[in-house]
Amino acid sequence: MRKDVRILLVGEPKVGKTSLIMSLVSEEFPEVVPYRAEEITIPADVTPERVPTHIVDYSEAEQTDEQLYQEISKANVICIVYSVNNKKSIEKVTSHWIPLINERTDKDSRIPLILVGNKSDLVEHSSMETVLTIMNKYSEIETCVECSAKSLKNISELFYYAQKAVLHPTGPLYCPDQKEMRLACVRALTRIFKVSDLDNDGILNDYELTFFQGTCFNTPLAPQALEDVKNVVRKNLSDGVRNNGLTLKGFLFLHTLFIERGRHETTWAVLRRFGYDDNLELHQDFLFPPLKIPPDCTTELNHNTYLFLQSVFDKHDMDRDCALSPEELLDLFDVFPYVPWGLDVNNTVCTNDQGWITYQGYLSQWTLTTFLDVQRCLEYLGYLGYSIIAEQESQTSAITVTRDKKIDLQKKQTQRNVFCCNVFGGIGSGKSSFLLGFLGRNLMCQRAIREEHKSYYAISTAHVYGQEKYLLLHEVFPDFDFLSETDLACDVVCLIYDVSNPCSFEYCAQIFKQYFMDSKIPCMLIAAKSDLPETKQQYCMTPLEFCRKHKMPPPQSFTCNTAAAPSKDIFIKLTTMAMYPHARLRCMCTCNRCTFCLCQNFLNSELVQTVRTKLYTVIFSRHITHADLKSSTFWLRASIGATMCAVLGFAMYRALLRSR
Repeated sequence: MRKDVRILLVGEPKVGKTSLIMSLVSEEFPEVVPYRAEEITIPADVTPERVPTHIVDYSEAEQTDEQLYQEISKANVICIVYSVNNKKSIEKVTSHWIPLINERTDKDSRIPLILVGNKSDLVEHSSMETVLTIMNKYSEIETCVECSAKSLKNISELFYYAQKAVLHPTGPLYCPDQKEMRLACVRALTRIFKVSDLDNDGILNDYELTFFQGTCFNTPLAPQALEDVKNVVRKNLSDGVRNNGLTLKGFLFLHTLFIERGRHETTWAVLRRFGYDDNLELHQDFLFPPLKIPPDCTTELNHNTYLFLQSVFDKHDMDRDCALSPEELLDLFDVFPYVPWGLDVNNTVCTNDQGWITYQGYLSQWTLTTFLDVQRCLEYLGYLGYSIIAEQESQTSAITVTRDKKIDLQKKQTQRNVFCCNVFGGIGSGKSSFLLGFLGRNLMCQRAIREEHKSYYAISTAHVYGQEKYLLLHEVFPDFDFLSETDLACDVVCLIYDVSNPCSFEYCAQIFKQYFMDSKIPCMLIAAKSDLPETKQQYCMTPLEFCRKHKMPPPQSFTCNTAAAPSKDIFIKLTTMAMYPHARLRCMCTCNRCTFCLCQNFLNSELVQTVRTKLYTVIFSRHITHADLKSSTFWLRASIGATMCAVLGFAMYRALLRSR
């Protein structure tokens, strides 16, 4: 909605332009009329549309042509005033004023015009027949009003129609020559229909129509009113109603009817509620609401947004196979002005055997977009109508901004759900295969992928201690001298070398020493292509010795040359390291076989928890008396308990050392 409206009154001398303005302000006909009235501003709370309105007068006697041209360029709507008892002033409308205004405005953005017949109190006949001929000739004329400044007839209506012509213009909606809605309006209303069709069955049922009514007009639609609307459509359109629901054709017919009956403010109310501006484009403020993201913070989707996206997925998964076929995906993106996902997405997220994006892959791609480019995510949610369907003020309510990573390190815990792993390695080391292996693609599947469809990202879920987290792998281009801050900003680093290439490990060692040796980012070394014969690396120490020296986990073997999907153990370890960067342990996994997992399970077991609770109860109980503290039995029990804890802790420590 515009912040204000500027109305300009033009016309021949002595037709009553100034009198109209003064009669509106004073609510009585002025005895003395100056050549020109000063600019008047009507406050928002006085106008019907709640928008400040500026009324500007023009006087040929006091103003130059250049001043007139300036006022025309600043006006939002122009009222061409003529006298109903003066034929010459009516002729001047078409011979002088309309051509003059059109010369000073662009063809694509004509200023709406209002024809105002003043002094209707002096004649008994109407000038409407003559004026209607002019209206049919010039599409920029919004309406025509006959009024009288002396009797105050239609004065308020005149300026209301002028306001309405600016705030609810007919031009962008309807073509009077062809008597049909313009293509841009049809496209916008079609998108609104598809967003409002919550079950994607091609009709708006009673629930959807009631929700639509409440969303756009904040008032419920009575059952009888709902039936009346459908009956009007039935009478005029054979296929406007189907299965007692409103079809797209019926929906468009209703809005055409509103416009033809002069109720285009109804259509504009719908369009503006769904984010459209005066040019029937989605407004930038609607698509990109402001969102402040402090440094070292990341962006994630919250739980309610995942539920919304799930409903969108279910809406378009017509065959209920938990995957979106190319046709279903195009149907989902039909409310977008373009298809946002390219073919590389199929190699970024999980797909089924047919190469269709699965439900998990669909949510993963949304998670990736939110993490890497939150503004793009806000735009996409705007196209899907998130703020309308979820009944939120804007798309920003869909985003969770995580706390600073430094605080996570201090508190040694995190509430984040998405972790980024940057993958480094020389050319041919197996980085791309590593990313695709995360998506469950073995070497045979990878060979079928075309080069232009490959992706530098891969995202999927990993379960760490019963929690589902997203791990985002980012393949960094192997350019040692030009690594950007984005290449270095991550939660965990993966250094990949080819075990069959004797020169492969040196690149990983140089990257680690140059960029990560003194950082707090955990690093893991991956021995890729482990199915091939291992070759001695041409470096001053072996990869295992390098890891021991720099207190890293030992090199982890990985290969995609498997019959089934590659193992996901390494990806679980990477996610665990990203979640617990402060824990400098050699093994970070959930295999339930290694020493670390056994110790974790033991410490979390019910027995240990019960013993700990009883110890706390005994030591910190308020019922311990002074006599108890002097009792040798009490101190004997405490000593035995402490000794047992110490022995157990020492045994676990030795076991950990042995595993290292």
